[in-house]
Amino acid sequence: MKKPLLEAIQDRPLLGDGAMGTQLMLAGLEQGNCGEEWNLTHPERVLAIQRRYAEAGSDCILTNTFGGSRIMLNRHSKADRVVEINQAGVQIVREAFGNREGYIIGDIGPFGGLMEPFGDFTEAQVRSAFEEQAQALVDAGVDAIIIETQTSLEELLLGINAAKLAGAPCVIGSMAYDVTLDSSTFRTMMGIDPERAAKFMQEHGADIVALNCGTGMDMNRARQAVQRYQQVTELPVMAQPNAGQPKLVEMKVIYDELPEYMVQGVVPLVEAGANIIGACCGSTPEHIRAFRKALDQYLSVNI
Repeated sequence: MKKPLLEAIQDRPLLGDGAMGTQLMLAGLEQGNCGEEWNLTHPERVLAIQRRYAEAGSDCILTNTFGGSRIMLNRHSKADRVVEINQAGVQIVREAFGNREGYIIGDIGPFGGLMEPFGDFTEAQVRSAFEEQAQALVDAGVDAIIIETQTSLEELLLGINAAKLAGAPCVIGSMAYDVTLDSSTFRTMMGIDPERAAKFMQEHGADIVALNCGTGMDMNRARQAVQRYQQVTELPVMAQPNAGQPKLVEMKVIYDELPEYMVQGVVPLVEAGANIIGACCGSTPEHIRAFRKALDQYLSVNI
């Protein structure tokens, strides 16, 4: 019987997955189109991506539901399919793992706007959208929900509360940090530093504190974030940095940190205390395969 995610990470570090958005574009998704709708219209393409991550060794895979809230889907006139899209996303990950035990992490991304008084959305609208999406993911059987790529504590809290209200077995809060212009530190674009974020997440009931994406947040910066989290909380930590900075080459977005470069940061991340290690934008199944090999080699002599 599969252990709950929070128990499994007490035994050993787990391996997450890599990028989804950039992989969808490689599979034919046009810029600006709704990738989450592919859970219904092109499930075989989503499955092919996630199956490659499973085959590369991922223990945890995020659902293709980053933009699966009612507010985000409404921009594509798909708001009436929130439940279908999110539940299909869970089923696709389940199919990707096949007979393997694996952890399905329901993905909730930012709602894509600003709340009043700085924007047009009310807090009640965002709360309702997150609650609807979280319930759909939990009803479909996820092992955890991640509220990811967050930059403000207000939106993060709405997501955490929605996941808890839905009965998520595990709630992960994940922040997106940007390295400052003088390279001296990093914080979110709303000015939140890692220590403040970690304290906030612990105070409000998150089970795992995490970081993903961001600007300039390479494997070494991710390691620093893990260490800064651990200075203020004993909660488990998840890290999913980008594969470098995006560059536009011949009208294509390219990420230049190859697997052989990023993999050098795996053991330092584990030794810093990361419990789940994956990667974000620009990473590929080849990155995860390299991570798997490095992680297994490390664990074979250290556990």
